[in-house]
Amino acid sequence: MLRLLGVWLLLPIAAFAQTYATHDDRDLAALIEEALARNPSVREAFSTYQAARRRVPQVTTLPDPTLALTQYARTPETRVGPQTTVLSLTQRFPWFGKLSDQGKVAATQAAVYDELYRARRAEVIRQVKLAYFDLSYIDRALAITDEERKLLSHYETLAQSRYSQGFGLQQAVVKLQAEITRVLNRSRELMRQRVDAEAVLNTLRDRPPHDPVAAVEDPPRPAVEIDTETLYRLGRERRPEATAAFLQIETEEKKVHLARRQYFPDFMLGASWGNVLGRRDELGRMSPPQGNGKDVYSVTVGVNLPIFRSKYDAGVQEAAERFSASREAYRGVVNQVELSVRSIGFRLTTVEEQVALFERALLPQAEQALRSAEAAYSTGTTGVLDLLDSERVLLDARLGLARLETDYMKGLAEMERAIGTAFPLIGSAPLEERP
Repeated sequence: MLRLLGVWLLLPIAAFAQTYATHDDRDLAALIEEALARNPSVREAFSTYQAARRRVPQVTTLPDPTLALTQYARTPETRVGPQTTVLSLTQRFPWFGKLSDQGKVAATQAAVYDELYRARRAEVIRQVKLAYFDLSYIDRALAITDEERKLLSHYETLAQSRYSQGFGLQQAVVKLQAEITRVLNRSRELMRQRVDAEAVLNTLRDRPPHDPVAAVEDPPRPAVEIDTETLYRLGRERRPEATAAFLQIETEEKKVHLARRQYFPDFMLGASWGNVLGRRDELGRMSPPQGNGKDVYSVTVGVNLPIFRSKYDAGVQEAAERFSASREAYRGVVNQVELSVRSIGFRLTTVEEQVALFERALLPQAEQALRSAEAAYSTGTTGVLDLLDSERVLLDARLGLARLETDYMKGLAEMERAIGTAFPLIGSAPLEERP
């Protein structure tokens, strides 16, 4: 077996290695831990796993013995007297290895449910991170929008002053007021999005959707190196769905062995006691036979006869087909892992390049253009439309950078989900290579 399943079943489920990164963000770590402790789907998956563990002792124990009492309505007469009652006890013993194989099947199936439980945890962690990073972007966008509103209010005051002094046009004031209204509308839309993100985060933590969530600070943006081959290997080895699919192959293989054992008979061992009253007829009373009234004891040994081999043939063929299907399912999961790693890795690289472009070129250029437009507007050499254009370019650059940084953090969460371990990689020792 790939792992020591017996050890797995003895380990407490709560003792997980750190399979996710928090980027030294204590608020994010607290939200994840709360979600893992309270989320109904995680608790359901854990109970399902625990139920699967309980199957092992059920299928590795002998069948219950049978105790039978026979009371004759018309007692049979024997040489030593009438027999009135028979008490028998029988026990069936499955063929050698059947109980062991049933235990192995149940153990590996429990291990599959363990991995599905881990997969559910990983999915909840991913969802918490995505909602958290969305909140981070929204709070940052609200702050940027509020700064824009203050800047436009300053421009409006300046335009009104110029108009009152006869140097400007009333149209400039109206345009600035319309732009302020647009910004206020943007803020309301962002607040609506924040309510949705809060509801998602609260639902993941099994809390009322309307519970407020504190403002989220900008999470640190770690640099990563995309080593595709290493990530492929980690995904095959550590993603819970891949491990579950691999263990399912083992489960189906053991079911093939178990199906082949059905050709062999089961044993039956029994013992019985018969109550004999003794001779009561006149001859018996006058000359009792030797052993008069002596009870009867017997031992029974038997086997069932598996003569209808067609059904056992069909059982083996069914198990073999399920084994083949499980191998194909594992290949499908591995392909999906590699597809996710490739797609997310390319996305992260692209977003990182875009962030660098915004930070080094677009944002400084937009800030410089706005300063030039402000200076030109204050001297009257340019109009309010040029000023607004520069302001909008800067706003788009700041919001665009915030969105890219959020997309980058969400990409890290998606990669972590794809490979099944913390990303960026921290202390990732290789596991066994699988075919």
